[in-house]
Amino acid sequence: MSDIKDFPVEQGTESVYADLGYPDASDMQVKAELAREIAQILIDRRLTQQHAATILGMPQPKLSEMLRGKFRGISQAKMIECLNRLGRDVDIVVRKAKRQAEGHTQVVVV
Repeated sequence: MSDIKDFPVEQGTESVYADLGYPDASDMQVKAELAREIAQILIDRRLTQQHAATILGMPQPKLSEMLRGKFRGISQAKMIECLNRLGRDVDIVVRKAKRQAEGHTQVVVV
């Protein structure tokens, strides 16, 4: 049996999507974080997917896909709408980047 030390380890960035070379890595990372928050709310409320789908105004199979990380067909706007329907306020804050470089997008849950 091989020892774990025998396998090379490559340090990644904060985004698995960027590491995998996705051209829309930033968008995918934001969607992943929004989907994670939606999933956590559903767990906390003990909602079934069917009941949650009714609340969110989407078909249950589409909700199931989103919760499993398949959210390419779901816009950030729809995910924000889902959070609103689940009783969450979503604030979008725009500020100058700390460096003169290109800015970034992130989800901060408070």
